[in-house]
Amino acid sequence: MRDQRKVEIKVGITVIVALLIFLWILGWAKNFSFTAKDNFIKVRFNNVAGLEVGDYVTVNGVKKGNVQDIKIESNDVMVTLSVNKDVDLKSDAIFGISMIDLMGGKKIDIKPGSSSDPIDYNKIQNGIFYSDIPEVMSFVGSMENDLVVTLKNVNVTLNSVNKYLTDQKLNENIKSSLSNLSQLTEKLNLMIDENRINLKKLTENSVDITNQAKDFIAQNKNNISASISEADGILKKTDTLVTKLNDFTNDVKSRNNNLGKIMYDDKLYDNLTQSIKQVNELTKILIEQLQNKGFKVDAKIHLF
Repeated sequence: MRDQRKVEIKVGITVIVALLIFLWILGWAKNFSFTAKDNFIKVRFNNVAGLEVGDYVTVNGVKKGNVQDIKIESNDVMVTLSVNKDVDLKSDAIFGISMIDLMGGKKIDIKPGSSSDPIDYNKIQNGIFYSDIPEVMSFVGSMENDLVVTLKNVNVTLNSVNKYLTDQKLNENIKSSLSNLSQLTEKLNLMIDENRINLKKLTENSVDITNQAKDFIAQNKNNISASISEADGILKKTDTLVTKLNDFTNDVKSRNNNLGKIMYDDKLYDNLTQSIKQVNELTKILIEQLQNKGFKVDAKIHLF
């Protein structure tokens, strides 16, 4: 009886130890924890591309947690992460889904950030999905028809270019143009060689003229400055004269001076017109008398 009890106790202890070892292995494999040593963060993604609960969460490539929960909310996916408390995350931390290997495994990699403010674990963060090989292949597959059309157009273009380049007349024209260009180059070289001395003299003369101009300007700097000042003074006086002429003209138009009063006085104009008419009539009378019987004056003079 006593031996049977010992066997039962041993079996019970063995079962408990095996259960504890199993739970420890399961927790290590799935990164489960029975103690509150992790922080939980909710991250919103527009696509998780095969991410599963229990996948790794790394910080700069170092495993520091795992995916706890994945839920679909409207057009987004809400992922809950558990991250070790020894990780110092900042408010500008970046959460991205990337590929672990070519088999398509996924993980969430976190870049801690460099801000001076710590992250708010109660705030939902926005995540980024980095395109992997399946995404790229899917994108290429969606462009299959466009690629076929593009390749056909390229083929047509290459055929046209080939026909253009194999045209005998075109080849002859190109050869002729190159030959003419070669002859022109030879003639230019020959002309330069023949006129090398003249070109050298021309260059030297240009340098001499430039130096002389510099010397002239340097020697007559004061005179040039004085001439410019005098010209400036003349321009100012001219402006003053023009201003005075404008004022005089305005005074004439507005009858503020004698000339304006005379020119724009209607009564004076009428009197002058009448006087001229009378002078014309008197002149006619005198001419008629001189032509006929001479100048006759019929006047009565009373003295006293």
